[in-house]
Amino acid sequence: MAGVALRVAGRQLSQRSGPGGPVLLRQMFEPVSCTYTYLLGDRETREAVLIDPVLETAPRDAQLVKELGLRLLYAVNTHCHADHITGSGMLRSLLPGCQSVISRRSGAQADLHIDDGDTIRFGRFALETRASPGHTPGCVTFVLNDHSMAFTGDALLIRGCGRTDFQQGCAKTLYNSVHKKIFTLPGECLIYPAHDYHGFTVSTVGEERTLNPRLTLSSEEFVKVMDNLNLPKPEQIDVAVPANMQCGVQTPPF
Repeated sequence: MAGVALRVAGRQLSQRSGPGGPVLLRQMFEPVSCTYTYLLGDRETREAVLIDPVLETAPRDAQLVKELGLRLLYAVNTHCHADHITGSGMLRSLLPGCQSVISRRSGAQADLHIDDGDTIRFGRFALETRASPGHTPGCVTFVLNDHSMAFTGDALLIRGCGRTDFQQGCAKTLYNSVHKKIFTLPGECLIYPAHDYHGFTVSTVGEERTLNPRLTLSSEEFVKVMDNLNLPKPEQIDVAVPANMQCGVQTPPF
């Protein structure tokens, strides 16, 4: 039923935010995994969503939600992360009424599963779900309803992209996903990734279309680069992936 409700909400996706100011946005950082967590809220209704929370910083995030007088509806994950444990479970405990959300294609458990084209509504705003697999089969990008910003997870990083050598990754699939689902957005659309390792906080679709050193390659060249990165195994993968397959349904500690 939840998926049906999300799809029905999508019929209103083209509505603008209306009076009352732009969406409230806070970008937060977790330094061990270099993860960004994003809080988005409606200043009028006080409804909010949190994208890619981290277990260790979930108390910080919950405190901010309370300080800003918001009501957290959803703790949303762009995919099943391998480098940290999601904070969805702890947030469900700290903020009763919050529900965990992840793509159905991730294979992970959650209160709500989403598919390509579904929307997540919070007050006057909505996030459109765009499937962007390749880093993992269940990766999604969340696009604000006015196409002013996109939360790309690991599919598209600033001047880079997520690796494709574990968790059923596929370089060719990732290349096609980014070009079809993200690079088709307006050039001025802001790009907010799940991670950054160089101190950058935001980019735009236009910048990444022309300046991303990997995704400006041909598909064949991109696959060759991604297949030869020879990166070390993520340090937390053996702990993080099993925990994240519960996606906050299991109550911490994991």
